[in-house]
Amino acid sequence: MLANLQQLGYLSMTAIQAASLPAALLGKDIIAQAKTGSGKTAAFALTLLANLNPRRFAVQTLVLCPTRELADQVTTEIRRLARAEDNIKVVTLCGGVPLRGQLATLEHGAHIVVGTPGRLMDHLERGSLQLEAMNTLVLDEADRMLDMGFFDDIVKVARQCPKERQTLLFSATYPEGIAKLAAQFMRDPVTVTVEAQHAGGQIEQRWYQVKDNERLHAVSQLLLHFRPASTLAFCNTKAQCRDLVAVLQAQGMSALALFGELEQRERDQVLVRFANKSCSVLVATDVAARGLDIASLAAVINVDVTPDAEVHIHRIGRTGRAGESGLALNLASMNEMGSVGKIEQLQGRESEWHELAELVPTGKGPLMPPMVTLHIQGGRKEKIRPGDVLGALTADLGYTREQVGKINVNDWSTYVAVDRAIAEQVASRLNDGRIKGKSVKVRVLAD
Repeated sequence: MLANLQQLGYLSMTAIQAASLPAALLGKDIIAQAKTGSGKTAAFALTLLANLNPRRFAVQTLVLCPTRELADQVTTEIRRLARAEDNIKVVTLCGGVPLRGQLATLEHGAHIVVGTPGRLMDHLERGSLQLEAMNTLVLDEADRMLDMGFFDDIVKVARQCPKERQTLLFSATYPEGIAKLAAQFMRDPVTVTVEAQHAGGQIEQRWYQVKDNERLHAVSQLLLHFRPASTLAFCNTKAQCRDLVAVLQAQGMSALALFGELEQRERDQVLVRFANKSCSVLVATDVAARGLDIASLAAVINVDVTPDAEVHIHRIGRTGRAGESGLALNLASMNEMGSVGKIEQLQGRESEWHELAELVPTGKGPLMPPMVTLHIQGGRKEKIRPGDVLGALTADLGYTREQVGKINVNDWSTYVAVDRAIAEQVASRLNDGRIKGKSVKVRVLAD
């Protein structure tokens, strides 16, 4: 296990790992407060792997996550950490995916199940998920699950788990619902808090005072002045998200919205396009952005100030990761100054205010992303692999490796980012050509 950790680049513990692992490995229940990107997944994954008997082919761990994206990330990380062990089977159970395939997978047996509360409830009610061998329950991003209305589902799932088990609860903030959850089904939990602060130098934070009717125009002023390669813009409501995307698109910018009621397919497309650099601005509500982990994010814009200071810290902590510098740009009206005061208190420093008049466009024309995404009908189920797509574009059609970006292969569809200048041409040549000997349907995803 130690050799594998070293190979994966885990050389020293993060603050949350150092604070939670000793007690967790002793079998104690844990309530840990830590933000996304703090290394919490490894903290609970190492604990559950220590509790696991690979030779017992039954579900021994259940991990609850708020969103499918987070569940997928957690599954990937557990698999990497479990490489040192015998053949450990990890299964993801989330909504938005047909039940049929999940039922077949469960019949073959699994050691670890990662899933969203609603879908786990479905499986428990059908009797397709058996928990009598379970010894570890993990609630990841518990505050997000509560925000999304999963309190009752979490309690129902926990009641079906064996009483003699270890429970690990991780949360970025500590709303009262967490204490209520803990009181219902945790045994003398050890509480671990890691300061929700960022290394001051990594994130440059600026504040701008606006009138409410200037807010949306101020966002495009910020974007045209700073020209960040990728921006996550937070709004407090879905209506504000829609309005902002309409304003930015009308100005010729590539912007997409992410909010609660998007169908899973649409949500997947939005996330793929933002992560592969073919969309410049992702506009989201806090609930919709949960579990999002975008590796290098140039800027975060707070279009509205959140009334919860800890959520503000959580929002801006998505930029300036892994030693890179980040930009946090905040718009505030007079009636939001009370919330700004709470944020200053939590951060232990005063806000740095700038004038909107300082914002002048730099560079030429609208802010456009370097790539465009092509959607190819057909995916894993048709045995398409990323290498097949890359081969079709480079070996068959003669494009260079630099003109092709990220390739995402899902069950039924494939997304590939290509250089903006050649997108239409690539789509029509692929439509006339073949991937893996088969003709395919390809379309350009445009705003």
